[in-house]
Amino acid sequence: MLCTLLMLGQPLVLAIVASNALDAITMRGLPSVLTLLLRVVVTGVGIAAGLALVQRRTGAVGFAKASLCAAAATDVFVYLTPYFPSNRMPGDTPWYIAGSLAYYVVWLMYLVRSRRVRDTYREADR
Repeated sequence: MLCTLLMLGQPLVLAIVASNALDAITMRGLPSVLTLLLRVVVTGVGIAAGLALVQRRTGAVGFAKASLCAAAATDVFVYLTPYFPSNRMPGDTPWYIAGSLAYYVVWLMYLVRSRRVRDTYREADR
């Protein structure tokens, strides 16, 4: 499931977000473009991490953890800065941040604590 979310979910979310952000680039300028590029890079890292997990590559779990941390940091940055357009109601930002961080923490804990992950990727790390 995590692999599917990394390889398909993140790119789909990026496509939706980017299509909405393209209109705002003319008003918000370079910071909006750089933030969009950051999201593209983080999504690319997520796709690579998902592929590494599927192919059971050495270090795939660590790469996936780094990818999830980068995605969480990017989400928090986007929520806390005015560089990227949003339609959140005033006062809702803390809820979005909490929901986003909870999502990433759950996946990180799965990677850290799961016996299945440990057994599957122990073979790949040998």
